[in-house]
Amino acid sequence: MAISGCKSVLKTYQSPTVQIDSLFRGNHLISDDSSNIGSLHWQDLFKDSMLQQLIQEGIDNNLDLKTAYSRINQAAAYLKQSELYNYPELNANASIEYAKKIGNSGSISHVHQYQLGVDASWEADIWGKLKSAKKAQMAALLQSEAYEQAVKTNLVASIARNYYTLMAYDKELSVTMQTVKTWKRTVEVMKDLKKGAKVTEAAVVQSEAGLYATQVSIPDLKRNIRETENAICYLLGRDPGRINRDSLTVKEFIPLFKTGVPAEILANRPDVREAELNFRQAFEMTNVARTYFYPSLTITANGGLSSNSLSTFFSTGSVIGGILGGLTQPIFNRRANKTRLKVAQEDQLQALYNFKQKLLGAGQEVSNALYSYKSATDKITPRTMQLNSLHKAVDYTQELVRNDFADYSEVLIAMQSLLSAEINQVTDYLQRNEAIVNLYAAMGGGWQ
Repeated sequence: MAISGCKSVLKTYQSPTVQIDSLFRGNHLISDDSSNIGSLHWQDLFKDSMLQQLIQEGIDNNLDLKTAYSRINQAAAYLKQSELYNYPELNANASIEYAKKIGNSGSISHVHQYQLGVDASWEADIWGKLKSAKKAQMAALLQSEAYEQAVKTNLVASIARNYYTLMAYDKELSVTMQTVKTWKRTVEVMKDLKKGAKVTEAAVVQSEAGLYATQVSIPDLKRNIRETENAICYLLGRDPGRINRDSLTVKEFIPLFKTGVPAEILANRPDVREAELNFRQAFEMTNVARTYFYPSLTITANGGLSSNSLSTFFSTGSVIGGILGGLTQPIFNRRANKTRLKVAQEDQLQALYNFKQKLLGAGQEVSNALYSYKSATDKITPRTMQLNSLHKAVDYTQELVRNDFADYSEVLIAMQSLLSAEINQVTDYLQRNEAIVNLYAAMGGGWQ
């Protein structure tokens, strides 16, 4: 009866049913190959040796990751405790009792009672309460491990993003500094042309204004560089300071990649697995809550020595012992069991919503990263052609001004357009790099 009753009380866990075929947009951009970008080790994706050193330092020293390791140790301790749930509790006790006894005649006698023994208590797991509690602790341990992997995934991606951002700021600063030199030459040319009465003073001051407008952006770029270096140091668990890095290159650091199929997000993304394990833990705790409505069988036993004299304490006559079996059926406990079950069911429902939300978020992240990569890649060729044309435009307009065939404003416009296009090209390369980093994280890469 107990076995059949246990089967009816406890429910068997099944993974949540979710629709994943349309999890993310851009199916024409992906491959159905089982080997995807998310399964790569971060050293196989990021070939820059300086970036590799930074990521390894972050893995070794990041404080959030160390906190995640501590959470795993806590969950492991609880699981180890749950493995002993089926064993009896055993406690030793020793006591000395002293009392005064007053007789009818007013005489006083002294009474001593010495006791030494052990008590044991064991609960029979008739309805599977202890078994479900152990399963819940196992899910909690796996959940803490998945959390640690999620932290590592975000850490690797954050370091890489900031590293590429830092190199982009370096490139922007270099382009801006070079443009300042060009503006200075332009100002000198305008002054010479004014002396030859080919341009007016307005042309000179306009060129000077262009020079100052370019120079004023340099302090902000240097500030961005400093703040990005500090952000990387924070991720590495070190004091703020300089970050060694390479220079931004137009070369794609991973020429081809595969994203696999949507179902692999379930296996690769640690935060999705963490959410499902959280649901499983809540499911098992709901099972535990159900068992409180049924009788519990507890067996207690005690044994030891008891005597009113130390001289006879270890004699056979001092040995005492007993065993008691008790069956307890809850009747009225101020709605405690109903509340426990209701709360557990709502926790389970919330965990299910959280799991589905994690999946939706994963699909959104993959979709955005895929299209961002395509968008950045599509801009490379026209941006290169634009820059070629603008370089020619600057050269041509400067020559035309010298020969009185063009207005000075055309030179200024061409130079401003060139600077803007060069900065935009840096942004394009940064967008492409960030898209790959984001896709890598979205597919669950980085924790391997």
